[in-house]
Amino acid sequence: MRYDQDEGIGKVELEEVNPHLRGGRVENHLGTPPPPVYLAKIRTSISPSSAVELNTTSALANYATEAVGEKIMESNEAGEVQIPVSKKKSWSELKNVVCELRRQLSGLSTMVPGSLAFRTLPDGRTRIYFLSTPANGWETTLLCADVPPVASHGHRLAWTPVIEANFQSLSSAGRFSREEQLLWERKRLATWGITSYELHRESGKLVFPAASSLFQCLDTGFSASIIVDYFPVRTVAHLHLQARLAPHWSGPLFPAELRMNSCGAKLNPQICPSNPDLVAYVCDCDIWVSHTLTGCSVRLTFAHKGGRNMADDPLSAGLPSYVMQEEFSRYQGYWWQPRTPDGVYRILYEEVDESDVKIFCFPSSNSNLGEIEEFRFPRAGTPNSQSNLKLVQFVLREGPQIVDVSTLELQYPLSVMFPWMEYLVRVGWTPNADYVWVQLLDRRQQRLELVLLSVDNFTEPPPNVYKLDTNLNPTTPVGQLIQVIYTQTCDIWINVNDLLYFFPPASGTGECKGEVKFLWASEETGYRHLYLITAHVPGVANGVGADSPDNLESEHDTLVSSTLHFVRSKNKLSFFIVWLANALVVLSSTTEDGEIEVRISPRFGQKVALTAGDWEVLGRSLWVDSERQLVYFLGLRESPLEKHLYVVSLRRPGEVRLLTRPGYSYTVDFNKECTMCVAVYSNIQKLPACQVFRISHGDWTVEEVTLTPVAYLLEPSAPEGELFCPELYAHQISSGDLLYAMVFKPHNFQAGCKYPTVLNIYGGPEVQLVSNTFKGMRQLRMHMLAAQGYCVVAIDSRGSQHRGLNFESHLRGRMGTVELADQIEVLQWLAECLGYIDMSRVAIHGWSYGGYLSVMALAQHPDIFKLAIAGAPVTSWSLYDTGYTERYMDLPENNQHGYKNGSILNYVTQFPDDENRLLIIHGLIDENVHFFHTSQFISAMVKAGKPYQLQVYPNERHSLRHLDASVKKIKKKYVEGLDMQALSQRTHPNGVRMTRECIPPRFLPQPPPTRVHNNALKGTNSSIETLRVPAWKFHNMVSRSTFRCSGCYTILSPKKQTTGISSSWRRVLWAISFSLVN
Repeated sequence: MRYDQDEGIGKVELEEVNPHLRGGRVENHLGTPPPPVYLAKIRTSISPSSAVELNTTSALANYATEAVGEKIMESNEAGEVQIPVSKKKSWSELKNVVCELRRQLSGLSTMVPGSLAFRTLPDGRTRIYFLSTPANGWETTLLCADVPPVASHGHRLAWTPVIEANFQSLSSAGRFSREEQLLWERKRLATWGITSYELHRESGKLVFPAASSLFQCLDTGFSASIIVDYFPVRTVAHLHLQARLAPHWSGPLFPAELRMNSCGAKLNPQICPSNPDLVAYVCDCDIWVSHTLTGCSVRLTFAHKGGRNMADDPLSAGLPSYVMQEEFSRYQGYWWQPRTPDGVYRILYEEVDESDVKIFCFPSSNSNLGEIEEFRFPRAGTPNSQSNLKLVQFVLREGPQIVDVSTLELQYPLSVMFPWMEYLVRVGWTPNADYVWVQLLDRRQQRLELVLLSVDNFTEPPPNVYKLDTNLNPTTPVGQLIQVIYTQTCDIWINVNDLLYFFPPASGTGECKGEVKFLWASEETGYRHLYLITAHVPGVANGVGADSPDNLESEHDTLVSSTLHFVRSKNKLSFFIVWLANALVVLSSTTEDGEIEVRISPRFGQKVALTAGDWEVLGRSLWVDSERQLVYFLGLRESPLEKHLYVVSLRRPGEVRLLTRPGYSYTVDFNKECTMCVAVYSNIQKLPACQVFRISHGDWTVEEVTLTPVAYLLEPSAPEGELFCPELYAHQISSGDLLYAMVFKPHNFQAGCKYPTVLNIYGGPEVQLVSNTFKGMRQLRMHMLAAQGYCVVAIDSRGSQHRGLNFESHLRGRMGTVELADQIEVLQWLAECLGYIDMSRVAIHGWSYGGYLSVMALAQHPDIFKLAIAGAPVTSWSLYDTGYTERYMDLPENNQHGYKNGSILNYVTQFPDDENRLLIIHGLIDENVHFFHTSQFISAMVKAGKPYQLQVYPNERHSLRHLDASVKKIKKKYVEGLDMQALSQRTHPNGVRMTRECIPPRFLPQPPPTRVHNNALKGTNSSIETLRVPAWKFHNMVSRSTFRCSGCYTILSPKKQTTGISSSWRRVLWAISFSLVN
């Protein structure tokens, strides 16, 4: 479960916190509140993916307007004025408000360049490729900009389209496959169009997926506006002719589709590093390779049978399992060998066996005929998929033709050599391409090992198979070198990251024969920091080499574990696998007399801390200048709210230099040589800007490293149109921890008045809501509610991201029981200090983990939260996946008490009996948090006789994406009203009972509606009459029936919940479909 915020939308400016204060406002550098932000000219187009906010925003605004923000204005004894929220708007008015806010915000996230790649052209220019949205467009596309060898600071680089504009409409017209949809869900992609691309820097070859296919083009680099069309049916000679004619071409290219024999969706393309004419991809759960000149495509693996029955087809190749993608952020399942010195092309790949993973069924997203689609999902405590590494190789002959395809397997599968291994979390090649490295994680995620595997360990499967109790197939009795070069353990859990760098041969790091040096990141001190590690491996020089008997020294090693496995073949050949120190040892016998051959390696080497302190190095990227012995990385040393670029020297560990300006938050990309970088930065007051820098060096120390501005890719925006930005606050809670909060004032703010408040919550691990970043569309709901007259608050409680492992581990084993205490303490402090938060009118809203805590808040603290709106909530951790749940809650058998207390189902009887206080929103085909969570919860609520409302989207997954799931469904929340009796029983914040005159006219009893026959409600009880009523009188009816209303199911509370309602409302028995009220 991840709630990835768009880190490329600009990084907000933090105002410095006074550490001597117990709590206080995070002031800006002038000591005054931050002024409003004014937006620059932004296009008015609205993408379907972002338009989904219309429904959830309007649902929250309208629902909260009636349930929390009563339309009263009255002074209490203290003289405080209760300000009503904005008058409830009609469908048309609300749509206009949302569209206007979207007009201002929608372009920001897609206009900022993302997915940057650098390429040096022959004439010295540097070409920067990136994904962004051109003017007057809503699909992301591929663009480029050229940086001249000498450029003056301040000007903006021209953006040149790489792809012909007409290609967008053509690609988007295709029907997106299920595989593409699921990959977008895992990556949290919120854009349409071209979402990724591959660049071969030496040749200029570009490959990208679109509309279930692959497309290619060739950038010759002759001109910033010249891209050469490249068709697979043409010959190499013709391609060279096009290159010679390139200066006479003008304008972008219309890409050519790769000719392939496979029929399914093509995913995750990769260009061969040593031959750009070869492109590998995954199709129908197997790996294919295509020659782009001839159009010849060959299937390399045959793991998947392609059958209709998923239960009989559990294998896949080159595609990580669901848990690996969702919870460990690894989306790639195969890796080209970096170089091919012997003329043999090799691809390392992961084969996944999901035989033991349970299959669940969902309604099909691509059909209206009632079909279902199957999906494998390992719930907490159940078996995971099993992973094994294999190697496929082939030769390219004249023609060219792909021939001599063969598959190699490990002599001893990973599960045999590492029986404790549960997850294969990271994989790659060492720079010399002789070794494969893997990171292995145990089930409880408290042990991680980095292992080197010699390529020689991969051999052809023998005809004579060894029989193990696990049905695994080692091939020869003598193993090649397998070396554990680092082991990390933790009593809490291990957060897997992407910070690993192997130094190449002759990199100047001082290696000698038998040493491997690499950079590693660990949270062993409580915060993630960088380490330089040296491991001694026999037969390895500077990260290259092979096994050598001369280097097999055993006098310093001791036996640290007993025999792990005993294997016997038909010819009575046997072997043992044991461990000596950090090395795997294979003891083999080739005769009956028990002759033994031992393969071991020397002891562990050296570890040096490069960074240290109570701050965190971010775990996504680092850049190494091997020549100058410098390491660049992003971290949070200045503040946990600001991401900055730092540099540290390998020669002088511990001396860390800040390279970016405080008061902003940054994301950065470097070129391969670490001579140029592009930084996207913003703060809470300023919109995102994107600037190109050159890296200036003096001597070998970090003191002389500086960023020299070159040009802008995206200039700071000019002011036009008012947008109110949030304010940042810091408060030290009773535990002594400093927590951060963000407050959006209502747009109609008046000093001395109190306003209804919405707490926007996430509250779980891996997420940070409060940061010094302009988040644009990510905060649309907050801006929308503030425009409607609400105060909106977001708080990062203990357990949130970027505050260290101990801070995050506050949730360990007890999710759902400790987060709300922090949230409430800070919220009450804000209300006391600010004076305009009305604690008698507080709603709570969140999605995913935030939805889970929203429901929990209403059950645990109904006196504080008057309304909960929960999107896709987890209701029981036993129903969620293994990787996430077991990391934070342990296995169910080890923490039964925690699982029980963390389940919403355990709190059903504590929910209030008042109507219109709980709204649940969920996509019916959500493959992440299954709709079964909500179904179980609703069943328990019905059994307990508790009121609720449910909004279901039949064709939506965990992230609502489709246009018809937003614009059309906004009507439903408009026609919903509150029960008159519920309003009449509500009291004024000062304790005065609301009178009849305080109730808006539309909630007073009205004449009985006219009975009509509804032919639209087919499938319900035919003897039941339905009622035609005006839209404003629509009620969350007393029936438990389910209707389909313009593609949205409305599931209503049981009849017994209506005790005490007025007689006029009692007559409204059934919901009205939109066709009737319209």
